[in-house]
Amino acid sequence: MSDLGASALGLAFFTALAGTVAGLLGGLRKDPTWASVARRAVHIHFALVTIAIACLFAAFATLDLQLEYVAAHASRNMAVPYRIAALWGGQAGSLLLWLWMLAGYGTAAVLVNRRNSGLLPWVCGMLLLNSAFFGLLLNFVSDPFAKLAPSQLLSDGAGLNPLLQHPVMMVHPLGLYLGLVGFAVPFAFAFAAMASGELGTAWMRTTRRWTLWAWFFLSLGIMLGGRWAYEVLGWGGYWAWDPVENASFMPWLAGTAYLHSVMVQEKRDMLKIWNLLLIGLTYTLCLFGTMLTRSGLVRSVHAFAQTEIFGILFLGYVVTIAALFFSLLIWRAPELRARHQLESVLSREAGFVVNNWLFLAFLGIVFWGTLFPKVSEWLTGTEVLIGPAWFNSLVGFVALPLLLLTGIGPLIAWRRASGSNLRRQFLWPAGAGLVAGGLAGALAGLRGGVFPLLVWSVSGFVVGTIVQEYVRAVRARMRHGENPVTAVATLLRKNQRRYGGYIVHLGVVFIFIGIAGAAFNEERLENMSPGDTVTMNGYRLEYKTALPIPAQHYGGAVARLALYEGDRGVATLTPERRVYWLEQQPASIPSVYSTLNEDLYVILTAVEPDGSATVKLYRNPLVNWIWIGGYTFVLGTLLIMWPHPTAGGRSRSAEE
Repeated sequence: MSDLGASALGLAFFTALAGTVAGLLGGLRKDPTWASVARRAVHIHFALVTIAIACLFAAFATLDLQLEYVAAHASRNMAVPYRIAALWGGQAGSLLLWLWMLAGYGTAAVLVNRRNSGLLPWVCGMLLLNSAFFGLLLNFVSDPFAKLAPSQLLSDGAGLNPLLQHPVMMVHPLGLYLGLVGFAVPFAFAFAAMASGELGTAWMRTTRRWTLWAWFFLSLGIMLGGRWAYEVLGWGGYWAWDPVENASFMPWLAGTAYLHSVMVQEKRDMLKIWNLLLIGLTYTLCLFGTMLTRSGLVRSVHAFAQTEIFGILFLGYVVTIAALFFSLLIWRAPELRARHQLESVLSREAGFVVNNWLFLAFLGIVFWGTLFPKVSEWLTGTEVLIGPAWFNSLVGFVALPLLLLTGIGPLIAWRRASGSNLRRQFLWPAGAGLVAGGLAGALAGLRGGVFPLLVWSVSGFVVGTIVQEYVRAVRARMRHGENPVTAVATLLRKNQRRYGGYIVHLGVVFIFIGIAGAAFNEERLENMSPGDTVTMNGYRLEYKTALPIPAQHYGGAVARLALYEGDRGVATLTPERRVYWLEQQPASIPSVYSTLNEDLYVILTAVEPDGSATVKLYRNPLVNWIWIGGYTFVLGTLLIMWPHPTAGGRSRSAEE
């Protein structure tokens, strides 16, 4: 079975190479024969990679310890679902998963757009060029089907990192990969538009939903990663500005800017260069983040082992792809000049331009902070690490204006806004912002500083904008005889992008509210004997006992603590301290009591011979609004993309 997988992977590499050449020849010569060869190469390549990944899945399911990769990431004591998910737990398997998704996206894009004869040869060529590079890595640098020598065979494997054996980690990487890889499709179409000279909006409209799906999956993957970190890593938080976290966040920032900016080109035929720049930057950062994670260039709990030749090859490819794309953009720039110019700084177009610059500023902060330790090491020989405090001190100056723009944008007219229009549009949202700020100040004061009050004031303004937009639209439809529920449903059906987008913005508001709550976090370290109690913000926590954990593949202790609110018992918290025998790895499994207002987060750090325990307590106000915001975010995105049948029987999504 493994030999079949290795052969399929080798054939897939050469198919991708041949298809790349055919696609480029078909585009340059406008030859339908070469274009047809390239399309067929895309389908054959996908079939071969599917065979390869199926063989590797089978090797994990049956625990084929002859394969070096299986022996390094699976073991007999792992449940079969985790054993299969271990496929993407290391470098070779994650690259194969990336390649398979890339081939799948390519096949789907070619099938859906097979009549687009002008762009398709270039699209096939670019997608297969990407596939050929990953095939090169998998066949010659990081082979998932490499076999151990007979003398190295063992009766069991090393197993997957215990921290990764969590239900969320079976989904989180898939979401990230579907997002990161998905941006290859709009990138390929943008490249094709510049290479072919078809510089209108066809490439952009063709890839609208491909981009939305990629952005949705990347957003979902990032949110799930934060949830996993909060539940498993035992440090009391959900985001640490870790380099690998940043590697997925940077393309998300660029992709979000693109999704906003592209609306101006559709509406006013402006920002063409901006849109090509942003989609090129998005996919380049997807590749760069993949290189960052898998080359060992930066230190991270999530990073893979360092391989020097791997990092050199990958960085060279990222630079080459970026140089090719942006050279084409420079070459085509004179043809991309907008027919229309900004007529006023008080216009929606101007707001989108400011939005683009703010996203790029945010991206620049994250990029520099992520690479600074390595840059400092190259320049001075000493690696200077940057902690979360550095990021937090800077990003607020960009994130808060971005949040404000989500409320301002819908209120400003296209082309030019008049003074009377602005007064009418801003009255109620501004009032909502002032009320929200006043209530927050009365309840919280300045204990957490000024920033949370500003966030909650701006959040009130944005919510006021969203409510006002819905109320006005619903009233207009009710004048035509519709009831409120039907009116909302009609709005979401006939103008999904606008009114679904407002729900996405509402999710972002909830996330900001939760993040601002971190200014009021409390943290305490307590050593407690049985019967001891500790109080925190109205809660009373009584330590009962600690018991050994009777598991086979790890040991440790679980503490039992009774939680009271006043005199009323509300929960029993059971944090664990584990040591995994095979991996010789300690882990703290927190226990969390959640309410809408806050979380009480308890970690067991040590159990002493006398039965006392050391526990770390966190009170995290409003943290659950981050997850509520994530659910709202997902709902809004799905509403945007939900297909609605038309009278002709075709869906709107198919037409778009």
